[in-house]
Amino acid sequence: MKLVIAIIQPHKLEEVKNELTKNEIYRLTVSDVQGYGQQKGKTEVFRGHEYQVNLLRKVRLEIAVNDEFVKPTVDAILKAAKTSPEGKIGDGKIFVMPLEEVIRIRSGEKGSKAI
Repeated sequence: MKLVIAIIQPHKLEEVKNELTKNEIYRLTVSDVQGYGQQKGKTEVFRGHEYQVNLLRKVRLEIAVNDEFVKPTVDAILKAAKTSPEGKIGDGKIFVMPLEEVIRIRSGEKGSKAI
């Protein structure tokens, strides 16, 4: 079992969800997050005053999958999250981590059956 965490652009969320659904991946958790990397923020103007926005809005997806679904999950995110065919700085990151245990609260099922 693996936990796939993806940080993506907010406007790409629907495309990523649709691509995951095509690959029969239906369970995910979505959170609004802020951060910065190579983009280092951006400059905006509000009521005539210019200011630097250092933390940019992103969306964090968390998807617990059995091992056979790791590649389809990662491929779906890669396909849908790019903002252009070649990709751009700020498109996001994908992290794949081992998942030690999963327990379904309702039934008490454990392991891959709980996913």
